[in-house]
Amino acid sequence: MNTLGRTLLATTALGTATLAYAAGIERRHWTLRQATVPVLAPGSAPLRVLHISDLHMMPGQKSKQRWVAALDDLEPDLVVNTGDNLAHKQAVPAVIRALGPLLNRPGVFVFGSNDYYAPRPKNPARYLLPSAKTKRIHGIPLPWRDLRAAMVERGWLDLTHERRTFEVAGQTVFAAGLDDPHLKRDRYADIAGPVPDAALRLGVTHSPEPRVLDPFAADGYDLVLAGHTHGGQLRLPGYGAIVTNCDLDRSRARGVSRWGAHMWLNVSAGLGTSPYAPVRFACPPEASLLTLVPRPFDAGQAGSVAERDTRFGVGGNVR
Repeated sequence: MNTLGRTLLATTALGTATLAYAAGIERRHWTLRQATVPVLAPGSAPLRVLHISDLHMMPGQKSKQRWVAALDDLEPDLVVNTGDNLAHKQAVPAVIRALGPLLNRPGVFVFGSNDYYAPRPKNPARYLLPSAKTKRIHGIPLPWRDLRAAMVERGWLDLTHERRTFEVAGQTVFAAGLDDPHLKRDRYADIAGPVPDAALRLGVTHSPEPRVLDPFAADGYDLVLAGHTHGGQLRLPGYGAIVTNCDLDRSRARGVSRWGAHMWLNVSAGLGTSPYAPVRFACPPEASLLTLVPRPFDAGQAGSVAERDTRFGVGGNVR
């Protein structure tokens, strides 16, 4: 075999091995991303916020359901769900089993496009094209109303175009949310206006579009939580996310970053994939546990964030 033949054979073998790893191993490599974020009013006690996003649940995904349910062992003070829970018209019971004990804790949510519509087969290359941001391909409608009713019945707050004030661990939280900007269902005017004093002023959206992050920052929110990007889903070592599937820059495709002078943003890489693109590479599925602490007294200081990833096992052990 000549040099070209050996090169082609090696390249094919490497590509096959990479695809097998991305589809068979990494997309089930459940990971807990942890960060300490200085966003609370000075003098506030720390709050533990569990951020869950992009479950893209299919009825038979038992491992994912068990892992998410076990996150209750972390004893979060607040759970925030930023949408895209469904990937099948019969997946509502599976999502409720996954959230299970977490529904007994204070929680808030908004929905994403894959709560409203089922995924459809698409050419993966379309996400690299500008037209992907303007042309939407929707599947059949999904039973999002059933999912909403189940969450609300257990006490979680639907923040879709709502401003709400509530107590968490003895502290006041003000929160507001938007319908999915990816589908252009957002109406920021419905929640616009300066935010009141609270230990935490929280914004919630599915897609972290800059056009909605800017008004959140201008109105005085401390922290915005979002999902949608899947962290890029396919990341290149040394380069990061190839795309974000929205107008957010690649460097913010997952994790905590600053947005403007005073607001922080956490983008979850999410826990699922479309059933028609069941691969992840250099971007394992994740939930985020954010320990919120008081921001510096000096308004000119940004504070700092330390992030780390761990494996969180069913039964509560972090390893």
